[in-house]
Amino acid sequence: MTGPLTTDIDRSGVATVTLNRPQVHNAFDDALIAALTAEFKRVGSDPAVRVVVLAASGKSFSAGADLNWMKRVAAYTEAENLRDIEALAELLRTLNFLERPTIAAVQGNAFGGGVGLVACCDIALAAEGANFALTEVRLGLIPGTVGPYVVAAIGERASRRYFLTAERFDAQAALRLGLVHEVMPADGLDAAVRRHVDALLACGPAAQAESKDLIRRVARGPIDAEMIADTARRMARIRVSPEGREGIAAFLEKRKPRWAS
Repeated sequence: MTGPLTTDIDRSGVATVTLNRPQVHNAFDDALIAALTAEFKRVGSDPAVRVVVLAASGKSFSAGADLNWMKRVAAYTEAENLRDIEALAELLRTLNFLERPTIAAVQGNAFGGGVGLVACCDIALAAEGANFALTEVRLGLIPGTVGPYVVAAIGERASRRYFLTAERFDAQAALRLGLVHEVMPADGLDAAVRRHVDALLACGPAAQAESKDLIRRVARGPIDAEMIADTARRMARIRVSPEGREGIAAFLEKRKPRWAS
């Protein structure tokens, strides 16, 4: 039996995790959530993995919650719902805080939790025909677990509109909002992913992990003496690290650093 996702790790260390429930538009259920969380933790701790690409099979990236799953949870108690929702929250937390650079390759529609997955990735690329929506309020629900990541991506003002109306917006609107970084024809999505992968592989992996942590630190603000001192300490630490020394040596010797060879 085919599982809810597949993973391919190539020789350059690119792990492509593909949502594989096209018959239900890659909608979430508890099995997919558990499988994705475990897989992100596995590839995120694999020293051979340099970049993680999140893709999807079929026409949709992810339609949000699976209808059969929703039928089951409708009978849950509040405590049972909390445990169920905490599993989705753990999936999003795992992806958002993955040390490896992450790319979302959005080939089709992304709704509800699917938007959350896109927002949790470092780089998001979308095909021209993709549409997006935070549809929860139409069901009398809220985009709770995805909320922190989507608000961080598109801002409070845009969130007020799209959280409250549940309206769809296309890939160009997602680009303007900051949810995705590039939009291209569907047949150009793979090439765009490869271009970004190549750029990521040319950079120091430890420096990338440190940079992701730096972003989270400085985004909290304010730019005060404590932050200035912290950023200076971070820079000094990375300069004397093996990767930092190798990067500077490679630059001065006009050669590629070991991680890009």
